[in-house]
Amino acid sequence: MKLHKLKAHELKSMIKNKEIKVEEVSKEFLNRIHKTDEKIGAYLYKAEEEAINCAKTLDEKIAKGEILEGLGGVPVAIKDNISVKGMQNTCASKILQGYTSPYDATVIKKIRGNNGIILGKLNMDEFAMGSSNENSAFKKVVNPWNKDYVPGGSSGASAAAVAAFETPLSLGTETGGSVRQPASFCSVVGLKPTYGRISRYGVVAFGSTLDQVGTIGRDVEDCALLTQNIAGIDNKDFTTVNIPVQDYTKSLTKDLKGRKIGIPVEYFGEGLDDGVRKTIDEAIKVLRDSGAEVKECSLPLSEYALATYYIISSAEASSNLARFDGIKFGHRSKEAKDAIDIYFKSRSEGFGREVKRRIMLGTYVLSAGYYDAYYKKALKARNLIKQDFDRVLKEFDAVVCPTSPTTAFKFGEKTKDVLSMYLSDIYTVPVNIAGNPAISVPCGFVNNLPVGLQFIGNYFREDTLFNLAYSYEASTEWHKQSSLF
Repeated sequence: MKLHKLKAHELKSMIKNKEIKVEEVSKEFLNRIHKTDEKIGAYLYKAEEEAINCAKTLDEKIAKGEILEGLGGVPVAIKDNISVKGMQNTCASKILQGYTSPYDATVIKKIRGNNGIILGKLNMDEFAMGSSNENSAFKKVVNPWNKDYVPGGSSGASAAAVAAFETPLSLGTETGGSVRQPASFCSVVGLKPTYGRISRYGVVAFGSTLDQVGTIGRDVEDCALLTQNIAGIDNKDFTTVNIPVQDYTKSLTKDLKGRKIGIPVEYFGEGLDDGVRKTIDEAIKVLRDSGAEVKECSLPLSEYALATYYIISSAEASSNLARFDGIKFGHRSKEAKDAIDIYFKSRSEGFGREVKRRIMLGTYVLSAGYYDAYYKKALKARNLIKQDFDRVLKEFDAVVCPTSPTTAFKFGEKTKDVLSMYLSDIYTVPVNIAGNPAISVPCGFVNNLPVGLQFIGNYFREDTLFNLAYSYEASTEWHKQSSLF
């Protein structure tokens, strides 16, 4: 039996029934990483000694008669902008190369406290800025379905590692679609929770009013399992909300009777690939056949979401990344002669092209004379976009649309056309602007590349999303397909 081919909930069940040991599972995935990751490029740090020691400790608990609740000994891989004590936290940037985190993020404490094992740290677009994983300062990540194509970004490695069986579960982060879009490109399940559902304490900030920790698994049940074990209020993150976390396992039913699903006409217009459109139409028919009531709706202000997002996120990035100055934090240039030189040269050497672009854009829109014209106006647009979703989701349980307008694109295809790259997030960004939860599930292939179906729900109704996504998944076979690796 190839343990790495099993899903997280299957591994948890086998460990509970004493059919396998936690150490066996950890070693299996570590061996898998050694065998395949040279081709994938997903891991920046492999926590071999830490994972084995943790696995042995959990096996000792089982031997004493304890039942491992929560994650039950299942491994998880972590995006390299989430703090794990004693491990690197580079954000895939030269400016943080060599930095080791002195503490655990809240989500890491919860994984450890719920009997999960940390396999290592995953590659990403530098400081989570990108949609292709081509912006890593260290190495590129390939799409496990076709090595000539990108895995998406910025959590491209989080999705690729799950798709390539290098981990059963992973954590990513989202600011504008960075969990859902790579989940779509790699044919795995990716959830962006409601803003405030999962703590961001210990996550390196990009856009503080947009950033979220998201979960990735091979199927909906796996995604629900990980979400269940890391969600909840945290007194170290004042943006988390004191609303009880539902038991998501109770939402994993095929029954869609009484569910109302909206299809936003604006998300099926110009720019949507014909093959993706056909695949999504077929997926919507499955939902209708399963008992859901499906009809068109309108989200007219979504067309302003991309511009709104890049103004707000870049402004926040400009502020958040100011701390990496070569003095207190980050790389310090060896060529610097004075304090001004340290700041200028350290940041010039440490940051990549895309990060610099967004810092410059953010500094511009926050500057005197432009603040009202751009940033203040973007905040007003954000509120209107949020109201758009509030209005529609009063009538519908969820909105359904493509996760991305296209399948994965080739390496280098969009690096010179920045606007084309940004447009790959056109269906995910509005959700981050509004703060709603959303999930992407595999729904087919176009030219042998995966397509994702996106469900967008109301605030703190992740249970509804898991119900809809699970029902669709149970009626199809797409999640059972295996990548080249």
